[in-house]
Amino acid sequence: MPVSPRVRELAAMGEFFAVEVGPLGDGWRPAGELIQDADLIAARVADVAERLGVEERRVAASILFQGLAARFLSPPLGLLVLHGVGGGFDPSRVHWRPVPHGPLPLRLEEWSFLPVRGDGADLMYQEVVAGFLEPLADTVGRVVSIAPAILWGNAASALAGSVRVLAQYRPQRAAAALTLGRRLLAIGRLRGQGTFAAQPFYVRRNCCLYYRVPGGGMCGDCVLRHRPRGRNE
Repeated sequence: MPVSPRVRELAAMGEFFAVEVGPLGDGWRPAGELIQDADLIAARVADVAERLGVEERRVAASILFQGLAARFLSPPLGLLVLHGVGGGFDPSRVHWRPVPHGPLPLRLEEWSFLPVRGDGADLMYQEVVAGFLEPLADTVGRVVSIAPAILWGNAASALAGSVRVLAQYRPQRAAAALTLGRRLLAIGRLRGQGTFAAQPFYVRRNCCLYYRVPGGGMCGDCVLRHRPRGRNE
């Protein structure tokens, strides 16, 4: 099956944007299973905790969620920003397979996307945030006691990271990428979770807990790093 030049371009931006297209072989599992199976998510949280050397399951759950959010957001965001097309990316079509580390491989048997009117923010929210991230957040919350605000701050931070990659990859589409990012941060669960700025590029409103990982430190967009100063500071 010929691979669309647009899909090849996504892969050129890195593993978080890459999607395979073609027949499903052994080992590929529905994304709907991943985002709704509590036992599967619990096992992945335990794996992240072991690899990072953390005892707090909520820390591992936070980092797992942010990585998955970036993985599901990046490909459709890339198509929308670079080519103004979307659709066809949902849990009933997307498949994944386990790997020891790194971004999960994603695959569709076929990916039929169509031109999108307007900036596509509403489509992007319904397709990815409502379609993938809301059920995933619910599942993570059943497995681990973690504040929902942390998870949605992570989703917004993952979105900002994808926007930044797109702006750097295609500078002439940077304004469009930022506009879409800001629009998404005004919708639903993402509303008010962070702010795009000149320097740093983005600041989130809460912390992902990565500083609690041994040797982790603070992320570049961390609210603890960029906490507003009081009048007497």
